[in-house]
Amino acid sequence: MVGSNFGIIYHNSGSGGSGQVNQSSHAGGAGGDRERTVPASHLSDFMSQLEDYTPLIPDAVAAHYLNMGGFQADDKRIVRLISIAAQKYMSDIIDDALQHSKARTHMQTTNIPGGSKAKDRKFTLTMEDLQPALADYGINVRKMDYSQ
Repeated sequence: MVGSNFGIIYHNSGSGGSGQVNQSSHAGGAGGDRERTVPASHLSDFMSQLEDYTPLIPDAVAAHYLNMGGFQADDKRIVRLISIAAQKYMSDIIDDALQHSKARTHMQTTNIPGGSKAKDRKFTLTMEDLQPALADYGINVRKMDYSQ
């Protein structure tokens, strides 16, 4: 796989999003080299934006847990990139838990005659909603057995 693009498909920026895939990057022509710099410039722009962005997970916390896992990063942009990925992962889980909560409360209010249909309802994150959302991501959570 030396010299290949590892499955990355470069789209022609002038195609206007028509879905055409440019195959000239395999031919080694000059057009393929020019188009490879376009995604590289997007990546460099993104990496420069990471310096100004402050994720919800502080850099010190992310760096601490990365160091505990055996990962040492001197570039703070890498730590922030991992923080953003963790933030996205947690956001997806919480959003799924909210959907479970909405479905559960909808089922409860439809079973009760005259149930309230308030649109400005506030939701509370409970383990009852979090367990199925985490199970969708392969994380199994159980309640503590308090009978011991």
